[in-house]
Amino acid sequence: MPAFPKPTDPSARLLLLAAALVVAGLALWQLRHLLLLIFAAILLAIVLNSLSRMISGSIGINGPLSLAIAVVAILACITGFTLLLGSQIAGEIKQLAERAPELAVSVGNWLGLEDPWEWLEQQGRRIFRDLSLLRGISGVSTVVYSVLIETLIVVAGGIYLAVRPRTYHDGFLGLLPKAWRPRAAISISEAAEALRIWLLGQFVAMIAVGALTTLGLMALGIPSAVALGFLAGLLEFVPYVGPVISFAPAVAVGLAEGPAKAGLVLALYFAIQQAEGLLIAPAIQRKAVDLAPALAIFAIIAFGVLLGPMGVVLAAPLTVLSVVLVRTLWLQEDDDSQAVEAPAGRPGLSKSDRPLEG
Repeated sequence: MPAFPKPTDPSARLLLLAAALVVAGLALWQLRHLLLLIFAAILLAIVLNSLSRMISGSIGINGPLSLAIAVVAILACITGFTLLLGSQIAGEIKQLAERAPELAVSVGNWLGLEDPWEWLEQQGRRIFRDLSLLRGISGVSTVVYSVLIETLIVVAGGIYLAVRPRTYHDGFLGLLPKAWRPRAAISISEAAEALRIWLLGQFVAMIAVGALTTLGLMALGIPSAVALGFLAGLLEFVPYVGPVISFAPAVAVGLAEGPAKAGLVLALYFAIQQAEGLLIAPAIQRKAVDLAPALAIFAIIAFGVLLGPMGVVLAAPLTVLSVVLVRTLWLQEDDDSQAVEAPAGRPGLSKSDRPLEG
C-alpha cells in the first residue's frame, strides 16, 4: 500500500495541523462527560493507592493484597455508616422532601417571591436535563438509574487504574514524543501528589464540617439535623459554593421554626466555615496547591457553565490539576535534574513519581 506523501509546503503543514487540532478539540468536546468520568475514576484510584500505601507501610503487605484490603476497608466504612445512620438520614431526607413546599413558601415569603416552588421545579428540571451521559446511549429513562450506572463505571475504572497504575502511566507517556516524556512524567507526578493532598484535606474537612453541623443543629433543636449535617459534609467537597448550597435548606428549616432560629442557624454555619477555613484547611492544604478564593469561585462557575453539574462537582480538583500543569509545563517550575532516563523502550520517569506507583 503506497504511503501518503508528506506535505513539504510549511503553510500546508500548518493548515493540516490546525485542522487536526480542530477535529481533536471537537471530539474532546463531544466526549467531555466521559472525560469527567475518567477524571473521577483517576481521583478514586489516587485515594485507593494512597490508602494501599498506608496499609503497606503499617503491616508490610504489598501489591494487590494491600489494595484489596483498602477496597474492603472503604466498603466496610460505607456499610457501617449506612447501618448506623443510613435509615435515619433517609427518613429525615424524606421528611425534608415532604416539607419542601412549606419551606419554599416560607423562604419565598421572606424574600418576596410570588411562586418559589414553581421556580425551584424549573431550575431542577434545567439542571438534570443534561446530567446523564447514558441518556442518549442506553435509553435509561431516569436520572437515578443513570447516576447509579455512571457511579459503577467510575468505581470500576478507579479500581482498574489503581491495580496497575504504571501500565496506564507508561502507556500515556508512550503516546508523547520522546523529548516530551521526562517533563510529562514530572508533571504527572506533581499533579498526582497535589491531588492526593487536596483529597486528604477535603476528606478531613467533610468529616469535620458534617459532624460539627449535625451537633450544632441538634443543640439548636433544628429538625432533620442529621440529614442537614450529612448534606453539609457532602457538599463541602465543592469549596465555597457547596457550603452556600448546604446552608440554604438549613436556613429554610430554621425560618419555618422562626426568624430567631434562622439567625442562629446562619451564625452556626458561618462559625463552622470560619473554623474550617482558619484551622482545618491551612493544616492540611498548605502542602498542596494553594487555591485563592477568587480563582476557586470563578473556576467553579466556569467549569459549571462549560461542563454542567458534574463540572461543578469536579471543579476544584480540575483547578488543582490545571494549576500544577501550568506551573510544570508552561512555567516549568521544577528541577529538571529529577528526570532520569529509563531503560530502552520505556518512557522517561521522574524520581518523584511515587504517587502513581501501585
